Amino acid sequence: MPDGGMALGNQLAHGTQLALGGQTFPALVLNADFRPLSYFPLSIWSWQDAVKAVWLDRVSVLSEYETAVHSPRMTMRLPSVIALKEYIPSARRPAFTRFNVFLRDEFSCQYCGVDRPSHDLTFDHVIPRSRGGRTTWENVVTACGPCNLRKAAMLPKECRMYPRQTPRQPTSWELQDNGRSFPPNYLHESWRDYLYWDSELES
Repeated sequence: MPDGGMALGNQLAHGTQLALGGQTFPALVLNADFRPLSYFPLSIWSWQDAVKAVWLDRVSVLSEYETAVHSPRMTMRLPSVIALKEYIPSARRPAFTRFNVFLRDEFSCQYCGVDRPSHDLTFDHVIPRSRGGRTTWENVVTACGPCNLRKAAMLPKECRMYPRQTPRQPTSWELQDNGRSFPPNYLHESWRDYLYWDSELES
C-alpha cells in the first residue's frame, strides 16, 4: 500500500469523534476461514483499527455500518464485519491461565455447580499443594469462595467434595465452543450470520 494510502487511512481513522455521536462502531474480526478469531472474549476491533487494516489491505470488508467517516479526499463507510486475508492458526494447546480454567469449567463452581461472575470465582487445587498437589490442568478446578473455604487443605475423600467433572487440559476448540455460550454485551445484527452460522438449525 503506498504511503499516500496509509496517510489517507490514518486521516479517516483519526476523524472527529463527535461526528460519530459518541458511538464506538466496533468491527467483528473473522479469521480467513470466516470464523471469529475468538468467541469469548469476542474478537472485535475498534473502528479506527478496522479502517487502518482496510487501508493496509490486511482484511476484506464483509459488512458495513450505515455510518461513514470522511477525509478531505474521500468518504468511507465503517466496516462492521471484516475477515483477515491471512489465516491465523489456533494454538494447539491453550495457555494455562485462570481465565481459561474458568472458561473450561463454564464459569461454574465444580463443587456446588453454581454459576457465578468471574470476580466471585477462584480456583482450587483438587489435591492441595500442601499435600503434594501440582498447579496443572489436571489438578485445578473453578470454585466459588464458600466451597474453596470449606474444602480448605483437605483431600476430596476427606471432605466428600469431588469435582463435577474430571479436570483435564482442554483443546482450543473446546474453549472456543464453551465461549459461544456467553453472548457478548453488544451484538450488531450484521454479526449474527458469522457468529451462529455453524449452529444447528431449528426445525
